[in-house]
Amino acid sequence: MAELRRIVTVPEPVLRRKAHKVTDFGSDLQKLIDDMVETMREAPGVGLAAPQVDVSMRVIVVEFGDEEDEQAPKKLYAVVNPEIARASTETLMGTEGCLSIPGFVGEVERFKSVTIKGQNRKGHPTRIKADGWLARIFQHEIDHLDGVLFTDRAEQVFKVEGEVGQAVLMD
Repeated sequence: MAELRRIVTVPEPVLRRKAHKVTDFGSDLQKLIDDMVETMREAPGVGLAAPQVDVSMRVIVVEFGDEEDEQAPKKLYAVVNPEIARASTETLMGTEGCLSIPGFVGEVERFKSVTIKGQNRKGHPTRIKADGWLARIFQHEIDHLDGVLFTDRAEQVFKVEGEVGQAVLMD
């Protein structure tokens, strides 16, 4: 049974540490992945890295739908020991937020497309080709595994205030 986990926020030290490689694909990892999926959905978010739930392991979950077809079902990815195997030369700017940095968003430049390699939850090799927002989400989550936050990469960071989410520039 999946449980909600507490999402840690800055300045928790685990968010700045390089996460450990996963070598044991047993029941503890399976529970962690299930808990991360449940926690991400409840937050709600589109991605979550293990350090965000105070676990220093190289595990991410991502759930994202089709950018063109909002009615299409979302696809769930659980990737263990993920890394960017290929990246496009083309980059795009986009606005990012983070469950571990509530109340802030920033303009971040990311690769337009990436190929992610890693292992699935059972330890089998996997490769994922991602474009656009999905590529951005993967890059954001993999950064968490190396102790990098979107605010480290952002050209500008804005504080989001009020119910309508009015942005205020932060220096």
